[in-house]
Amino acid sequence: MKGLNYADFKGQLTVKIAAFLFISLTFFYVGKHWSDGYQQLVFYSTTATPTPATTTQTSSVSISPNHNKSFNISSIIPENSVPLVSEPPAVPLPPPSPEPIQRFGIVDENGTMSDEFEVGEFDPDEVVENWGIGNGTEVVNDENNGGSRRVRVKKFELCSSDKREYIPCLDNEKAIKKLKSTERGERFERHCPKSSEVLNCLVPPPKDYKAPIPWPKSRDEVWFSNVPHTRLAEDKGGQNWIFRVKNKFKFPGGGTQFIHGANEYLDQMSKMVPEIAFGRHTRVVLDVGCGVASFGAYLLSRNVITMSVAPKDVHENQIQFALERGVPAMVAAFATHRLLYPSQAFDLIHCSRCRINWTRDDGILLLEVNRMLRAGGYFVWAAQPVYKHEEALEEQWKEMLNLTTRLCWEFVKKDGYIAVWKKPVNNDCYLKREEGTTPPLCDTTDDPDKVWYVDLKPCITRLPENGYGANVTNWPQRLQTPPDRLQSIQFDAYISRKELYTAEYKYWMDIIGGYVRALHWKKIKLRNVMDMKAGFGGFAAALNDHGLNSWVMNVVPVSGPNTLPVIYDRGLIGVMHDWCEPFDTYPRTYDLLHAASLFSIERKRCNISTIMLEMDRILRPGGRAYIRDSLSVMEELQEIGNAMGWHVTLRDTAEGPHASYRLLVADKRLLRP
Repeated sequence: MKGLNYADFKGQLTVKIAAFLFISLTFFYVGKHWSDGYQQLVFYSTTATPTPATTTQTSSVSISPNHNKSFNISSIIPENSVPLVSEPPAVPLPPPSPEPIQRFGIVDENGTMSDEFEVGEFDPDEVVENWGIGNGTEVVNDENNGGSRRVRVKKFELCSSDKREYIPCLDNEKAIKKLKSTERGERFERHCPKSSEVLNCLVPPPKDYKAPIPWPKSRDEVWFSNVPHTRLAEDKGGQNWIFRVKNKFKFPGGGTQFIHGANEYLDQMSKMVPEIAFGRHTRVVLDVGCGVASFGAYLLSRNVITMSVAPKDVHENQIQFALERGVPAMVAAFATHRLLYPSQAFDLIHCSRCRINWTRDDGILLLEVNRMLRAGGYFVWAAQPVYKHEEALEEQWKEMLNLTTRLCWEFVKKDGYIAVWKKPVNNDCYLKREEGTTPPLCDTTDDPDKVWYVDLKPCITRLPENGYGANVTNWPQRLQTPPDRLQSIQFDAYISRKELYTAEYKYWMDIIGGYVRALHWKKIKLRNVMDMKAGFGGFAAALNDHGLNSWVMNVVPVSGPNTLPVIYDRGLIGVMHDWCEPFDTYPRTYDLLHAASLFSIERKRCNISTIMLEMDRILRPGGRAYIRDSLSVMEELQEIGNAMGWHVTLRDTAEGPHASYRLLVADKRLLRP
């Protein structure tokens, strides 16, 4: 070529080769550095090696040069595939440096951090400030009720502060003043206000009300501000009932007759009569004159549920304390009417210094105990006449022995200050008594399960000739075993009663299972629960079997069949009630109110807003209401719920959006004036 010699050509070629080698080495090192931050590639290969007998497979693995780095081989293998080789052992990494430990708590008065504290304040979303005064109303046409006109309340006002602990049927001073006599405790019974005088406002909480301490801690302590009354602590502090420590009430577990604690007392009882067998043979107990319900509180740990009752007397807040603790209780008095529990309800009835004269009026109050006590059940009496030797007390003891003998009760044992009797299992003893012995047997026409506003009767309740009520199985089997008294319930049934009983339980098991999954029932505080239309108690049984740490007051409305005997036979508790009237409990005592198919039935008899206002009275701020009912009542229920300050949502049931039923879920908020 012209102008280009061999030396020049050779020099240019050398430069190009050198540049190519430099660029290649640069990319090699850059690529190696980049690959160090990523896991190496893994290559699997499988080859078949034939043998005379069979064909076997051998596996080999080829890995990239950076094989000495650890990696998680399982992360790149699908879950359902079977690896052909074992995972090589990972090279252990050095332990990470420990992170600093973070502690959360509060600093006490001594400057020490403590994690022993409760959050008692409400979330801002659960509090409504400046709720105000004055009811706003308007008249609307009710298309679901034939276009009739009704009054709709836009907003219910707060009641005056003197109604903070108002129980309408027990605090009706106007009716109590008109009583002809009060010597038999008439003033402690129900005297409900007239329809024109019913509560038409929202009962306010105490000034510094806090979210209740959750169970099981609440058994031993509650906030003072939630039950701000010190008289019981002042009167009974020396008997180990209750005492105040700063902003809390403490419950050491004692009672007037068992100042060393309920557990020791229960152990003594079990040693006296081993056949009592708490938690197996004895499942349902009535504690009369219960105080702050420590007897029932400590029986819960022995798989025994106790209905703790006491009147609203001089120690008027004892039932309020019991419910604030999370212990089953209600206000009730032995006076002139039957208590609202069925015959043969309780496996054991207990009275420890309950201040009841059992022998007055030829034993009419002990006859009421006899009606409610299960055949073969036990009556336990711990009182001064049992162990003191003063003349007057010894005379009372003789009268008690004489009366119980005429009732055919077997005197089992006396040990220290405790005496135990046992009720017979049939009528044989009654029929063998001498002619003219009092009290007589009740007429065969008497219904021992009829209790709503029924006077006490001075006669011995007959036991069923067929043995119904006496042959319940032991706990926990009795919760699922259809009891004999299922056959005596008066209602129309197109299929077997046992099938209805089983179907109800399965239905609520499915429903509550959905609540647990979708609405997180196990994470929210549901201790005190009321089923406002309980049926056979299937809702309560399902709550138990889903493991929710709650107890249920099963309410059987007077407008339907009386299923209370079945509820008690399966080891649950409940009460008869008419929802056209207020319930005998303090305000703010339940965490959950459950009502299924209640309003569509009771609206024919009662004012729906009256029932809803009663629900608001007994529901705790932060509590919940679940109402399953027909579409025909849902709009009105929503309106009333909003007017009461509830946070209300409407949900479809499991049947879908086209079903005739809906679920109303409401959260009660804390209203402040």
